[in-house]
Amino acid sequence: MKNLTPGPLTAAILAAVLGAILGYAAGMSHFPFLFASKTGGRSVSEAAKGVPVATGTFVQADPTDPLHYGSGSATLYENLVRLEPDFEVGAGPRYHLYLVPDAEVTPDTRVEETMFVDLGPLRAFAGTQTYSIPKGTDLRDYKTLVVWCEQFNLLISPAKLRSPQEGR
Repeated sequence: MKNLTPGPLTAAILAAVLGAILGYAAGMSHFPFLFASKTGGRSVSEAAKGVPVATGTFVQADPTDPLHYGSGSATLYENLVRLEPDFEVGAGPRYHLYLVPDAEVTPDTRVEETMFVDLGPLRAFAGTQTYSIPKGTDLRDYKTLVVWCEQFNLLISPAKLRSPQEGR
């Protein structure tokens, strides 16, 4: 009868492959925590902000998806966007903040095909943070602020924008 016990070289190769698979899985699950802080910090003085142009409240884009959620509020000023202290999204890779012209943004909306403005990568998954609005951007052309996952081309959370006169 033949011995079916793997030799030392075979065992080492199997251990290396298994280690690589487990390492990759652990890295992907912890990836977001390595590159974004839990809170954004970074405040702007009241004088620098100016008068609010619009506000919005982030909502969960897909209520059946427990991993991709968002909540909290945002305030737009003429030259910047401020995510308020109550802002929070579920962690993930390559999240960006976009201004989108569509008034209703759902998971079926093809945001990547709109004339969106990329305000930059999300600095944190929760808390106050600010983003500059590029000069020449007419905020009247944008109806929604969204958190978008560029890696998976996925809507995380939209916030429909309202002028201060409209209220909530």
